[in-house]
Amino acid sequence: MAGINLRGVVKAYGKTQVIHGVDCTIADGEFLVIVGPSGCGKSTLLRMIAGLEIITDGEISIGDRVVNDLEPAERDIAMVFQNYALYPHMTVYNNMAYGLKIRGLAKADIDTRVRKAAEILALDDDLLRRTPRQLSGGQRQRVAMGRAIVRQPSAFLFDEPLSNLDAKLRVQMRLEIKKLQQNLGITSVYVTHDQVEAMTLGHRLMVLNGGVVEQIGAPIELYEHPATLFVAGFIGSPAMNLLPARIGDGGDRVELSGGDSLALPPGRFAAHAGQTVTAGLRPEHFEIVTDDQSVARLAVDVVEQLGADTLVHGHFGNDRGSLTVRLNGTQNLQARQVLPMSVRPELIHLFDADSGRRLES
Repeated sequence: MAGINLRGVVKAYGKTQVIHGVDCTIADGEFLVIVGPSGCGKSTLLRMIAGLEIITDGEISIGDRVVNDLEPAERDIAMVFQNYALYPHMTVYNNMAYGLKIRGLAKADIDTRVRKAAEILALDDDLLRRTPRQLSGGQRQRVAMGRAIVRQPSAFLFDEPLSNLDAKLRVQMRLEIKKLQQNLGITSVYVTHDQVEAMTLGHRLMVLNGGVVEQIGAPIELYEHPATLFVAGFIGSPAMNLLPARIGDGGDRVELSGGDSLALPPGRFAAHAGQTVTAGLRPEHFEIVTDDQSVARLAVDVVEQLGADTLVHGHFGNDRGSLTVRLNGTQNLQARQVLPMSVRPELIHLFDADSGRRLES
């Protein structure tokens, strides 16, 4: 096993720069998830670590070796792709064994590694004798992971490995990948556009936006303390409500554009009194209160009952911009109701309206 270090990593195609100076240290045995929307550069960054893309500038090291000029086969990594990349004419056993054969390992050693990986991934003898076309999508992905495991690499690289699976199977495979990484303890870098995958899998997340690192940190850190508007809107499901607002003259309330206001922690934002901001309110942090406690009134537009949760879509006051509230349990709510709502002051996020950076007290 080995850690991975990225220092000022840049990628450009001609004059167009797509990765802008990424710095990150991935500890030995850590599971880092690179997450962001399509086209943000996350797969390009992963491919540079793998050696499939040439680095324009900067340095990548795996363990104590700088690997900028090394071929992929020399980097001691194993990659799991979105499309499985299995040999269709080979059995599952031979798909897993092939890379070891061309490296010249003894037949007995190959068999030991393949059987051990198959046991970890619940691939029985019947499945080992099949070809990829005789397998389900989830079984094919397990074979692709098995082929990576048998190599006993310094690091695993996952490039959106669950994108081709249906929703139920994605949940199952997500758990299997997490257990696999925990059991093997191998340094892993995982790319996805799905923030739920990112939150549940990673020890830390790197949020990319347009080739720029917005924030790196533990999932709960990014959820509770997003550094930028982009991270605030990207991490969390349903997404955080982002509303134009102003900090009141006393600094103890945030005035929403629809005319309502919410209390802020006393004294915390006094230095920002009168400042134009964006208020971030997570759907799950709202609660219905009695009329005499009301600080904001939500006009209900649409109600979605999901069983354990109820999603309420509506707006505050005369602001027609939509926002979402998540309430526990089955709520008997109807469109055109007006609900008195509150959010605990310490759970309100404020961002500078111009820079999009989080306001700190």
